[in-house]
Amino acid sequence: MTQPPEASPPRQGISPLAVVLVEPAGPLNVGSVARLCANFDVQELRLVAPRCDPLGEEARRMAVHGVAHLERARVFPHLAAALADCHRVVATSGRGEGEPLPLLGAIPALTWLADGPADKLVALVFGREDRGLSNDELLQAGCLLQLDTATPYRSLNLSHAVALALQAWRGLGGTPAAGQPSREPCRRGELEDLLSDAEALLLAVGFLYPHTARARMAKLRALLQRATPSSEDTALLRGMVRQLRWASQQGAIPPAGKGGPDP
Repeated sequence: MTQPPEASPPRQGISPLAVVLVEPAGPLNVGSVARLCANFDVQELRLVAPRCDPLGEEARRMAVHGVAHLERARVFPHLAAALADCHRVVATSGRGEGEPLPLLGAIPALTWLADGPADKLVALVFGREDRGLSNDELLQAGCLLQLDTATPYRSLNLSHAVALALQAWRGLGGTPAAGQPSREPCRRGELEDLLSDAEALLLAVGFLYPHTARARMAKLRALLQRATPSSEDTALLRGMVRQLRWASQQGAIPPAGKGGPDP
């Protein structure tokens, strides 16, 4: 079997970009996005649990010269796996209210995405055609991007949204905004591992109850997102969490209801 061509190296001075589509249902959209990846020199196309055949005839027909991006697109079972090696993540949303993180326009959101070492992979995430991204998925991003429209009706076709975002990314050129200090976040996988260990500890000591754990962990996730922890930060926090869990298992931490916080 002929191997698909290797991904092209990123342009000088701009971070390598992965476009991530979550559960895309339309093969025409997937093919169109693959073509856009070729148009805008995107290094990777990633698909999360696609609900269509990304290598089928319809997708290939729409991809045109972007077929190579379809053939080397990586498929992941869930969003966390698709983002595990990414250092910065921007997710798109068109809801306009009830978001778990503040909404930014294209320029500030993409400026933040570009504001880091040029060799670190970053990701731009797009949701389902029919219902976008869930709050849990949005919380896996460092910030949220909302594309500007002329009316309150903000719902865009998936491939159209990708085109607008990539045009803004290309125009930005990956150049960090002057005067903004760069703080390089940890990889998404490191943060997810920390949160998983923290949830296990907090359940074990009674700070969390199973029926409220999801909502409380969402608040903790949002707090950590705002802090933009580095790899060193997450390693320190994870070490503390693991030591505390070990101590709780040895009886060195009082059980729930005997000195611990009220859940």
